[in-house]
This record gives sequence, structure tokens and C-alpha cells, in this order.
Amino acid sequence: MKSLIGRKIGMTEVFAQDGTMYPVTVVEVLPNLILAKRTLERDGYEALQVGYEDKKETRVNKCELGNFKKAGVAPKAIVAELKGDEIYGKEVGQTLDASLFQAGDVVDVIGTTKGHGYSGTIKKYGNHIGPKGHGSGYHRQIGSLANNGRCNNRVIPGKTMSGHWGPEQTTLLNVTVVESNVEKGYILLKGGLPGPKRSIVKIRSAVKAPSKNPVIKPLIDHTPAKSEVVEETKGE
Repeated sequence: MKSLIGRKIGMTEVFAQDGTMYPVTVVEVLPNLILAKRTLERDGYEALQVGYEDKKETRVNKCELGNFKKAGVAPKAIVAELKGDEIYGKEVGQTLDASLFQAGDVVDVIGTTKGHGYSGTIKKYGNHIGPKGHGSGYHRQIGSLANNGRCNNRVIPGKTMSGHWGPEQTTLLNVTVVESNVEKGYILLKGGLPGPKRSIVKIRSAVKAPSKNPVIKPLIDHTPAKSEVVEETKGE
């Protein structure tokens, strides 16, 4: 298993050379710098502590600054722990990047959902709205709590009710990697991902991966050829 963290940028669409369209979420993957290693002897488990994105030294407390200086790195804005036997061989000071995953890989994405506050059942669960006439007296209420004669001493568990909606940690299973670009530092994942834009997500190897990985067709390369760049320079 292997994993890394990145920042969700937003959604777009890309096209394969045969015209197939893939709806994708762009995840910015800057180098995950390894700050420390958790060992069985000292910590009771194995993991890598990584840092993501630089942070001003004046915005770090003394305890955090001491840890960064011990690792010999600049302060980081995000610190997380990653598990995986395929990455545990890395040493402090090395980095993890988008090259961990390739097009066609199946991964799980862990993120924090958007916070909607206290929401009703129509907004939260998509329940049907009541009659809109003035005399109905019922528009956006919860609806009937009747149990059809079963277990009348209580409301049956699982009834959709109003309440707090997000933000909660959630895991999206079996997401397909459409493209992995190490030079530009991003990974394209098929479909939507949990969380708002600019939120941090963790990408890991799928724990319930299908027996066969999906086939991702070659994408259209929009990078201009070197001859085109030279001609534009001459024209200027």
C-alpha cells in the first residue's frame, strides 16, 4: 500500500484521443517531504510523518519549530501521517510525489465533506416536498413518523431526520486515476471528491480494489511542439 496527500483544486473535463470525455477532479500534489518515521519499537506502529506546503516561521509555535529544525527542513503548513509498506522504505528528507500513482490505478480518497450546518430532510436527504397550497399547512416538514403498526413504542431507527450535515471525514472507494503529471505536480481523478475546493485530501491504494484495473485511453496532449514555440518567438 502507498499513500500521499494533496490539495483539491476543482473539477474539469479532459478528452482522450478517440473523443472519450472524462470528468475529473484536479488534485495538486506538491512534494510530500518526510519529516519523521514512526517505528514499532518506539511508537507501536509504522508510518511516515510528512509535511505539505511551506509556512512562515513566524506563524509556527516553538514546539512545532523545534520538530522542523530537528528534521532540518523549513516549516510546513500541513503535517500528516501516511501508512504503507511501499513508501515506508523512504528516509527523512526524501519526498513523495505524483509518480506514486499512474493512469489506470484504482485508489481511495479520504477527505472532509463540506459543512452545511443544521439542515432539514429535504436539503439533507432529498425528501419530497409537501403540497405548496396555502391551506396545506405542510411544506418542508419532516413528514410522517408512523411505523405502519410495527414497533409503535418508538420511531424505527434509520428514519431520515433534520440535523447537522457535515463536515465529517469520509472515504470514497475505488476512484480511477486518469492522469498523473510529476512535472506540473497534479493528479487527475475520475469523478467528484469529498470536500470544498482548496481542501486537503489523502490518496491511498484501494483496499477493496477490483480484480482488474479500468483502462484509461491516452489523453490529448495540448503541449505545443518545440518547433511551434520557436516560430512564435521569431515572430515576436
